[in-house]
Amino acid sequence: MAEIIVTTREGENTVLPFTPSMSLMQTICDGGVDELAALCGGVCSCATCHVYIGDDFLDSLPVMSEDEDLLLEGVPHRKANSRLSCQIRLTPEHNGMHVTIAEDE
Repeated sequence: MAEIIVTTREGENTVLPFTPSMSLMQTICDGGVDELAALCGGVCSCATCHVYIGDDFLDSLPVMSEDEDLLLEGVPHRKANSRLSCQIRLTPEHNGMHVTIAEDE
């Protein structure tokens, strides 16, 4: 089974299995990592599912939409590897991807 590695804000790592085509946000929330507020439910309107993607997987992600980019412009802890987890549909190619929950906004 495909898995991702999630690092919490406290630095704890959790390995979570995922089903291809699920969103990264849903995988993290269903996996019991409660640090993502995900207030909008995954419709790209709030930026409360902000994560940092491991550099070795950035090229495997879909291009960031204008809406996602605009929302991330408003977060104080944006980095080059920032993404909204609701906008990433996982594929088998993402097996082993490392994701870090962004600092609390």
